[in-house]
Amino acid sequence: MLNLKNLFIFAPIKTGYSDQNGFIKKRHLDFYERRAKYLGAITPEPLYLDKGLREIPTQIGIDSDDKIEGLKRLTALFHKYETKAVAHLNHPGRMANPMIPGNYFISSTDKPCENGGATPKKMTKDDISNVIQLFVQSAKRAKESNFDIIELQFGHGYLVAQFISPFVNDRDDEYGGSFENRVRFPLEILKAVKDAVDLPIIIRISGDEMIPNGIKLNEMKRFSKLLEEAGASAIHVSAGTVCSTPPWYFQHMFIPKGKTWEMAKEIKKEVSIPIISVGQINSFEDIEKIKNEDISDYIAIGRALLSDPDFIGKYLGEIDGEYRPCMACADGCLGGVKKGQGLMCVVNPALGKEAETFKPAEKTKYYAVVGGGLAGMEAALDLIKRGHKVDLYEKSKLGGQFNYAYMTPNKKSMEKIISYYIKEIEKSNVNLIKKEATESDLVSGYDGVIIATGSQPVKLSIPGLENYYWADILLEENMPKNKKVLIIGGGLVGVDIATALIKNNNKVIMVKRTVDFGEDMEMIAKALSLKMLKEKETVFSDHTHIQKIDGKTVYAKRNGEDIKFEDIDVIVVSAGMESYNPFENKIKGKVPVYVIGDAKKVGKAIDAIHSAYQLANSL
Repeated sequence: MLNLKNLFIFAPIKTGYSDQNGFIKKRHLDFYERRAKYLGAITPEPLYLDKGLREIPTQIGIDSDDKIEGLKRLTALFHKYETKAVAHLNHPGRMANPMIPGNYFISSTDKPCENGGATPKKMTKDDISNVIQLFVQSAKRAKESNFDIIELQFGHGYLVAQFISPFVNDRDDEYGGSFENRVRFPLEILKAVKDAVDLPIIIRISGDEMIPNGIKLNEMKRFSKLLEEAGASAIHVSAGTVCSTPPWYFQHMFIPKGKTWEMAKEIKKEVSIPIISVGQINSFEDIEKIKNEDISDYIAIGRALLSDPDFIGKYLGEIDGEYRPCMACADGCLGGVKKGQGLMCVVNPALGKEAETFKPAEKTKYYAVVGGGLAGMEAALDLIKRGHKVDLYEKSKLGGQFNYAYMTPNKKSMEKIISYYIKEIEKSNVNLIKKEATESDLVSGYDGVIIATGSQPVKLSIPGLENYYWADILLEENMPKNKKVLIIGGGLVGVDIATALIKNNNKVIMVKRTVDFGEDMEMIAKALSLKMLKEKETVFSDHTHIQKIDGKTVYAKRNGEDIKFEDIDVIVVSAGMESYNPFENKIKGKVPVYVIGDAKKVGKAIDAIHSAYQLANSL
């Protein structure tokens, strides 16, 4: 029915590359063209149906005829590669962004999302008719813009799902109550759109909202049969609701991989139309599993095409080389859009900068890179790609402090980027020198030295603080069990360490001078980590200053009052990091020096990798 050249579809991911008016920009064209060649279809980001229904200020619109010209340029680009264009139409309902001036909020209910948001107006029958017309008019514009397929968003906690979900829908008219009533509105939308345009229609659903009394798989099986009878061409099975279960909505690394595939397989048993699976499909093994187990007819790939635009080309054998792995961390792809910088990726610094060419260097030079962490490895590889000669100095394990990141619960996927870099280093012309660089090494024959020596823990001057751990407590030989542990500091590293400690039945106390525990963390990881800690009765002591340590007793002040923590077995200090740069002042003036990553400014993995890429591209 969809007639794609292969089974791979680029799933809709918000880019944030437009302007306040929702037009297609050159940055969109560059981004999508970089990924178009080897895909059966591309679904650009969700297209807003009305300017008052935006999820982000810089979303693409399909709300007016003046958008058609730009959308035609986009679809023409896909068609150049015989790749089909899918218009994803979504009404957010009560999930429209309350921070955007002019947005309005309607729903099956007059209750706001339990996780916060605007209070919606409970829709009247006139409102229902108006929404159906919004879908119809947008579908007609999609047809005129040369889209090949329409995808209607009936899941993820957006407006249509707000009618389907028994948890949200509290109506007592013909659109509420029974299953037949709750699916009446979506079926009316499907019929109206089918009557308006002669294009295949994909319906995207949440197989399960992953909340009590929400949308469940058994009802979605029944619904899928009704969708098939009503003329849907395919069903795209995801999970979660943006309102209540964002980790499932975003398919975050903290949730188990494959649950959405299982839902897709169950629904596939009920219908004869194609099923599309989605969710953390970010390795070749994932693809093989879905194909071999006949889980779905098509596979929707999202963030794996952000970390490596050639992911499918490499899977198909059309392009050689290892794929740069997605960690499912959401730190760049979600974080960049939230910050207004547009779609980014922690491990792919070229994302969103596709127009910037990575040109060979005009003249080959000889560089030393000091430090084999994320920044150092990225810099070394990029310099080699540009034709330079590189010595990489690392006395111990490649990956630096990031080797601790994947030792904490639910973050095993972070190991993949280190493995990728090591493989690339091994097969590249980077000369890895397994020793600590010296001043005499660095001033002998190099055209430039890149300092990527990272950071080190801040040392605290507290009377009695002698025996303590940092992230090294995560090593198997150091990990305590059934102990009482005090963590001094409650940022990203402190919270990560705490989640590992509670898994080993330790009683954890965290103290912090300020109030925001996990302040540096990506928002989904932060919420889930703090939830885990609270469930294990972790003690959070904010506005707390440690005064002294005497044996197993720790004396402190909290809000000016004296307190103490007794029977402490183990102390962990995670009070922040400071740049470690032992060479710059010694060799400056003798050789050109460049500083990247934490050695320049303490930051996150995305900052280290991106700063290395930018420097290498400029030398």
